[in-house]
Amino acid sequence: MSSTTSQAATDTAPPELGRRRTVIVFSTIVLGMLMAALDTTIVSTALPSIVGDLGGTGHMSWVVSAYLLAEAVGTVLVGRLGDLFGRKSLFQVNTVVFIAGSLFAGIAHDMPMLIAARAVQGLAGGGLMVTAMALIADVIPLRRRGKYQGALGAVFGVATVGGPLLGGLFTDHLSWRWSFYVNVPVALVMIVMTVRYVPLIRTTRTPVIDYAGIVLAAVGTVALTLAVSLGGVTFPWGSPAVIGLFVVSLAAFAAFVAVELRAREPTLPMHLFRNPVFTLCAVLSFIVGFTMLGGLTYLPTYLQFVDGESAIGSGLRILPMEAGLLLMSVVSGALVSRTGRYKVFPVLGTGVMALALYLMSGMDADTSTWRESLYIMILGAGLGLAGQVLTIVVQNTVAYHDLGAATSGVSFFRTLGQGFGAAVFGTLFAGGLETNLADALERSPGTDPAAASAPHTLHKLPAELARPVIDAYADAIGHVFQWVAPAALLGLLVALFLKEVPLRDPFQSTATDLADGLAAPTSADSDLQLERAVAALVHRERATAAPEVLAASGSTLSLGEAWGIRQVHWRASVGGHASLRAIAGRYDLPGDVLCPLFERIAGAGYVHLDGDRLTLTDRGDREADRISAAWKEWISEHLGRACPEAEDRVDLDRVLTSIAVQLYDQEQQTLSRTSATSAV
Repeated sequence: MSSTTSQAATDTAPPELGRRRTVIVFSTIVLGMLMAALDTTIVSTALPSIVGDLGGTGHMSWVVSAYLLAEAVGTVLVGRLGDLFGRKSLFQVNTVVFIAGSLFAGIAHDMPMLIAARAVQGLAGGGLMVTAMALIADVIPLRRRGKYQGALGAVFGVATVGGPLLGGLFTDHLSWRWSFYVNVPVALVMIVMTVRYVPLIRTTRTPVIDYAGIVLAAVGTVALTLAVSLGGVTFPWGSPAVIGLFVVSLAAFAAFVAVELRAREPTLPMHLFRNPVFTLCAVLSFIVGFTMLGGLTYLPTYLQFVDGESAIGSGLRILPMEAGLLLMSVVSGALVSRTGRYKVFPVLGTGVMALALYLMSGMDADTSTWRESLYIMILGAGLGLAGQVLTIVVQNTVAYHDLGAATSGVSFFRTLGQGFGAAVFGTLFAGGLETNLADALERSPGTDPAAASAPHTLHKLPAELARPVIDAYADAIGHVFQWVAPAALLGLLVALFLKEVPLRDPFQSTATDLADGLAAPTSADSDLQLERAVAALVHRERATAAPEVLAASGSTLSLGEAWGIRQVHWRASVGGHASLRAIAGRYDLPGDVLCPLFERIAGAGYVHLDGDRLTLTDRGDREADRISAAWKEWISEHLGRACPEAEDRVDLDRVLTSIAVQLYDQEQQTLSRTSATSAV
């Protein structure tokens, strides 16, 4: 094996942690992801109480939008900075910033302060999620990573269901402020665990960060969202402020495109849009995000103001939506993995979403609970059908060197859709409510306007005074759903043009990952994306992969003998020397157990055994190279693209070599006890 290959292996291979430490490190990572993911939805059931305390109904959507837009920026920026300063350091910094944002959100005395604090939270939350995913690659061996990746996907399912319930629980029994305060003790525990248990790993790569692109994308997105949010509510649509925001947004996006066309490592490579599959999936991701967060944000408001539910009650009432979303995400992912066909799911999903929104637009105070629950569940089912496969489709069609940018791009568009959707829903809601509420108060002259602004006081009013106000809220939110339904229909039209091509095996095997279906922020590093897919593949094939590769290499060695040769080779490749004592100590084995194994491979001419010291012969070197090459061939075959594009081949060859070396090392390490013992 060449020294270059060996060096690649040592750069990318994670440290071998013990079982206990691995569990602790993984628990720390999960806490960070769960905390950041929960804060996307935890405020949904608390929003009516927040508005009741702080006012600012017209800007209610920005409590959600500020977090999501900042999260999108944090995902891109922190993912790159992690390569400069190490993922552990960035994870700790983001945790501290998240604590600060949570504290300021908890003590906020007006809506602008809360929105600013939520933006700080979002910036750190995006960084936490993408850094956590990269930390998995740093500390979990490739052969075991698939199992842990599946568990991470479940985190987003838990956050989707648990966020509204937790927010409602705090709002009803403590205060909405505890939706933010709860992050502080959790984050402090994370910091202690990170300092003590997470290893510090620095990459040898020095990334080029597209600061101009990141800033321009953020400015363009925020200006556009502000224009839509403020227009028709705070300022007339034709006012200089709103028109100016549209102009700033247009100019920023135009400059963003110009910068990306010239950037050495662009945030979003413009050539991706020459791929119609990526373009269509980006549009669909935006629409799914747009609809999902709009529903999660305003359904609790409807249930509290119109049906008189408590905060926790509204969280329980939207469980059918989350159940439909999670169930259809799992079902569609499983069917894609089994059949390799995916186009039908976004087509069905967007159609079901449009139907659900149309049905929900007609809900009012007289609609029965079971009908409302049915409509809500239909919306969730549509979201699950439409959202699950989009990441897999993109991964399946772009070149391998674009894998990271395309995957993070789809996630980025989903997050932008969520933030933009919350803002548009908020504008439609505020605009409709202002007129409706004024008319309702005229028809109920004895109603205190302050009592009408909070659900718990509204439903304490006499029925004849409360009913016009309740109808005003029902009409305003129905108006929102009525206007958003055409967006889902547009998604249906877009999905009809989606091209269906055969899936590559490793990406097909990850189609059931809930993290993809729920748009978890992800790294833009193509190497990490490819390793993630291969980890899922190896985890699936773990029972047969190592023996199959060893047989395919033509080697006559047993698995135990191959492991022994690699142990000697690995130590030599990193500039050290191998000894029976060192190898036995690393795996907690008695030296007497390993001695017969190394005596046998020494007798076969693969190693020199000089007392306790071991060195490979030329024959042993050739054997190690042969098995590593077999791993590379096995991975290439399962990638489903025998002849990659010319520009793809160099990057792919480099990554596959690194993966093959990791797998060769790690598969043999799992056999360290059993194979060495059986060799005696």
